[in-house]
Amino acid sequence: MTDGFELHPGALTRAEQEALAAEVLAGAEHAPFWRPVVPGGKAMSVRMTGFGPLSWVSDLHGYRYQPLHPQTGRPWPPMPQILLDLWRRFAPHAQQPDACLANLYRGEARMGLHQDKDEIDFSAPVLSVSLGDTAVFRIGQTTRGGPTRSVRLASGDVCLLTGPARMAFHGVDRVIAGSSTVVPGGGRLNLTLRRAR
Repeated sequence: MTDGFELHPGALTRAEQEALAAEVLAGAEHAPFWRPVVPGGKAMSVRMTGFGPLSWVSDLHGYRYQPLHPQTGRPWPPMPQILLDLWRRFAPHAQQPDACLANLYRGEARMGLHQDKDEIDFSAPVLSVSLGDTAVFRIGQTTRGGPTRSVRLASGDVCLLTGPARMAFHGVDRVIAGSSTVVPGGGRLNLTLRRAR
């Protein structure tokens, strides 16, 4: 496994998972999920929203973090407290996160191999929380084309990417539909906390 990749299975109880999913979906009523478009013009298959002071957006002008929802022009909803608690639990020495991305996977949605590199400080970790259907997550090395490994991420699992894993290529090959009932309406929610600035 890539150095710096930590998997914490079952970090959230079923009740905590359901409460967090409900809070995320309630926040999405004010900051709706949308399908970002990459600079080349193709729409991503995942739908996305955000929480906290900043969130990541993509459009024809490029990738960036910004304080306002790209469609509504309003600030992102506050970051759920349970996510901040998880950050303190698993990354106690890191600065507080200032961005939370929420990705909703339904149907054939997936995420190709990519690096998280739009942040200012790569020494800050990325913390990922899985809710709902199990994902087949793939993580590789810091260079494209290196060996990769698949890991199943179930509802309530938390991953931390630090050190070499912070810049590792990673993605979601597929989501196993119907493997969880945590997310109302089905699918998978993935919440990633970062220090963008």
